[in-house]
Amino acid sequence: MKIGITIHATDLSMSPVELAREAEQRGFHSLYIPEHTHIPTSRRTPAPTGDEVLGEEYLRSLDPYVALGAAAAVTERIRLGTGIALVAQHDAITLAKELATLDLVSGGRLVLGIGYGWNREEMENHGIDVKRRRALVRERVLAMQALWAQEIAEFHGEFVNFEPSWQWPKPVQKPRPPILIGGAAGPTLFAHIAEYADGWIPIGGAGLRAALPDLRRAMEERGRDPSKLHIVPMGVQPERSKLAHYASIGVTEAVLRLPSAPRDVVLPVLDDFATYLVS
Repeated sequence: MKIGITIHATDLSMSPVELAREAEQRGFHSLYIPEHTHIPTSRRTPAPTGDEVLGEEYLRSLDPYVALGAAAAVTERIRLGTGIALVAQHDAITLAKELATLDLVSGGRLVLGIGYGWNREEMENHGIDVKRRRALVRERVLAMQALWAQEIAEFHGEFVNFEPSWQWPKPVQKPRPPILIGGAAGPTLFAHIAEYADGWIPIGGAGLRAALPDLRRAMEERGRDPSKLHIVPMGVQPERSKLAHYASIGVTEAVLRLPSAPRDVVLPVLDDFATYLVS
């Protein structure tokens, strides 16, 4: 089982460029950064953490694509991921090019963790019908995959339409960068993973062992090999017993959560997390 890290990167936190370099030096497998384009002040949507007040890091989120591109320039091996990208809030044609470019400049190190979104007002400001966001994300990802895979691609759907077109660069990774979908276990999520993704970012660890057979069955029903699934719990607070449990049930990568804080706070935690790299 691989060990990665995630940080809610902001203008006040340790630079993700510095962090990527430090994490690679210590032997971490990956660095993931989340996305929020903005946070409307109305705050109609409760905080996903259950806290009464939304953490300031949500208001100050860096653009993950720019941040990961900068991190790619100072590293060679560490995987660079979105955790998670809000695909519904982007134009599919533009995002396809941004992600393919990021995979190219990183030498094939991109991991695309995606989600459907939780902040209703953030989505509404992007013109999204919140009730239909799963269908929207699905179609935009399928459209991006067409652009990545085909020399001349076209797509005609409910949300995305484009005529036969060229788009380069293509991703370095074939057939595409790995796509992980975040969400709670259930038949709809598992059907989406089996159709157009490569793995699951589970929400919390409870019930994970019981859910994995259903996900593997969904993959088999699509004619896909369940042994190739990426299972990536994100935001983990590590304990050796917890990590051993994850490894025993087939988790492929555990992503440990660093505080959204300056360098002098983050580095001691990173050093503590590095002790989990030694079995």
